[in-house]
Amino acid sequence: AYNGSTIQSELMRTRDFRSFDLVPMTGTASHNKGIALFPRRVDGTYMAIGRQDGENLYLLQTDDLTHWDDGELILKPDQPWEFVQIGNCGAPIELDEGWLMRKYSIGAALLDKRDPSKVIGRTKEPILAAADQDREGYVPNVVYTCGAMKHGDMLFMPYGIADSSVGFAFVDIKDLLAVM
Repeated sequence: AYNGSTIQSELMRTRDFRSFDLVPMTGTASHNKGIALFPRRVDGTYMAIGRQDGENLYLLQTDDLTHWDDGELILKPDQPWEFVQIGNCGAPIELDEGWLMRKYSIGAALLDKRDPSKVIGRTKEPILAAADQDREGYVPNVVYTCGAMKHGDMLFMPYGIADSSVGFAFVDIKDLLAVM
């Protein structure tokens, strides 16, 4: 959540998709807006990817869905394009091969399915970057996704462009895994 001056992580809950509750998150990892929940518990534990230091990605674990403390460092910027900002771009997507994550400018990382603290692979080059016509806007020269979904053998990925418009991309999952 962002009110124009302060960032706070909040959990949106619903039972019927007609009414929603916003529940503030607590804990040391909740003071940034970079938390992305895994779509299911892993070995009975809630997990999330967090960017609480604004620079690296951490695997967060908790038994309380609204309280997130410091996690285990799993990804640091490695490639030059990642040093602008590394992020999680929404919930990890479960594949047979592991947990797929997208990153700003947009790259991808594959985490082990049973132990998401283990990075199996990551792209050396972006799979999607701002095109010349996409470089102007409220937040210039940025593409990002807050979610994606597996559809058959493809990854369907809506993405924001400079905080001004939205685009849609389809990525062949086999091709994506091959470049990791």
